[in-house]
Amino acid sequence: MSGGGRPGVEVVDPGPLSTLQDLGRHGWAHLGVPRAGALDRGAAALARRLVGGAPDDAVVETTLGGIVLRPRRAVTVAVTGAACDVVVDRRHVAHGMPVTVPAGALLTVGRATTGVRSYVAFAGGLDVDPVLGSRSTDTLAGVGPPRLSVGDLLALGAPGALPEPPPAPVVRPRAPVLRLVPGPRVDWLGRGAWAALDGAAYVVAPDSDRVGLRLSGPRVERRGGELPSEGIVLGAVQLPPSGQPVVFLADHPTTGGYPVVALVEDDDLDLCAQLRPGNRVTLRTR
Repeated sequence: MSGGGRPGVEVVDPGPLSTLQDLGRHGWAHLGVPRAGALDRGAAALARRLVGGAPDDAVVETTLGGIVLRPRRAVTVAVTGAACDVVVDRRHVAHGMPVTVPAGALLTVGRATTGVRSYVAFAGGLDVDPVLGSRSTDTLAGVGPPRLSVGDLLALGAPGALPEPPPAPVVRPRAPVLRLVPGPRVDWLGRGAWAALDGAAYVVAPDSDRVGLRLSGPRVERRGGELPSEGIVLGAVQLPPSGQPVVFLADHPTTGGYPVVALVEDDDLDLCAQLRPGNRVTLRTR
């Protein structure tokens, strides 16, 4: 990932899971390649804007445990998403604001105190070769750059003019509510099951990841049997025989054989990125 020897950012400690993400890999689902891309699209977009980046610049997405980076030249960065401490060497700096990190200084994005995923954007972006049109790491299919590891060197692009310092961004907490619309197989639900989903409370299961948000709670009744594999889209709510819903996220498979009984409204998908295991979430139907 070094990008021809240009000054870059060294990964000192990648944390439990850090990946590169942009807007995702579109147009390849017919060949079985998922879309990938940043899970919290709003947080990633804010990070890019704060450093004057382009809409599809690659950013670093961290998971719960943060990351430690060392730039080899001075660079302006912004950290958004999950609340966490941001430290340059031993100096605490602002979360959600542009900060210049000197060459050789340690940038520590700390453990998430609320939420799950933080985003780190760099002025000039990360000069990483795209794979099938995207620099996103796909954790399911293994397409794109590998997960970040100790010693990786990420090349930096040439920075442009930084934007005017913005007012402090106001990021209002989202109520843990996922709004559902009927899916193509809503007719597979048992009698009264759709109405029962409205207001149903679930807990985020420990095995949730970039592939899917797995929910644990009231069993949703559905008819028996299975379907031939069908196409899956971002936000699809699949219902396996266990009756426990699964919300498919950016690294979802392109096909699946369990019925898709609902879809999460697009505006609520960023919330899925920041729900951690054990969090409660309420479903709403319309």
